[in-house]
Amino acid sequence: MIVAMLLLPVCAGAALTLGQVLRACGGADSTLVPLLAGAACWFAIYLLLPKPMWVYVVGHELTHVVWVWLFGGRVKKFKASSEGGHVIVDKTNFLIALAPYFFPFYASLIVAGFAVGDLLWNWQRYLVWFHLLVGAAYAFHVTLTAHVLQTRQSDITSQGYLFSAVVIFLGNTFGLLLGLPLLTAKVGLGQMFGWWLANTSQLMHRLGSAW
Repeated sequence: MIVAMLLLPVCAGAALTLGQVLRACGGADSTLVPLLAGAACWFAIYLLLPKPMWVYVVGHELTHVVWVWLFGGRVKKFKASSEGGHVIVDKTNFLIALAPYFFPFYASLIVAGFAVGDLLWNWQRYLVWFHLLVGAAYAFHVTLTAHVLQTRQSDITSQGYLFSAVVIFLGNTFGLLLGLPLLTAKVGLGQMFGWWLANTSQLMHRLGSAW
C-alpha cells in the first residue's frame, strides 16, 4: 500500500508524458493511421463476434511463463482453456503475477516476428501491415484485459488492489511511452524520459508545497 501510494505521482507524470508524446507524434500519419485502423478493426470484432477467450487465456498463461523464465524460474505445469487457466512455477514475484495485465503478449510476438523478417528479408514494404497488426493486437490486449478484470482475479488479490492497479497502469503506459517513439521516430527515448522525470518532479514539488 505504501509503495503504491508513493508511486502515484510517477503514474500521474507518466500520464502527462503520454499526452506530450501523443501530441509530438501527431504528424506521423503513416504510422498512427494504420495503428488506429487496426485497433478499430479489433474493436468491431470485439463488439460483434464472440470473444476469443481461449486465445486470450493461452496468451495470458504464456505471459506468466515468459516472465518466469526471465527471472530464472521453471514451469512445472501449464493449463489453458476458454474457462480459465493456470501455471505452476517454482518462482514468483509481483511482476510475474501481474505481467499478463500490462505485457501485450501477441503484440510483442508481432513485433519480434517483424523484426526478424525485416532483418532477413527486408520487410519495409510491409510496414503498413505491421502497424495495422500491432494496433489490432494491442487493442486485443486492452479490451480483453479490461473484460477479465471485471471478475475476481487471484493475480490481483494476491498483490493487493491498489498496488496491482499502479503496476498495471505503469506497465501499460510505459509500453506506450516506449512503443510510440520507436514506431513513429518523432520523439527520442531520452527526450521522453526527460519529460517523464520533469513532470513527476513538478507534481512532487506541488504536493510538497501543498503540505
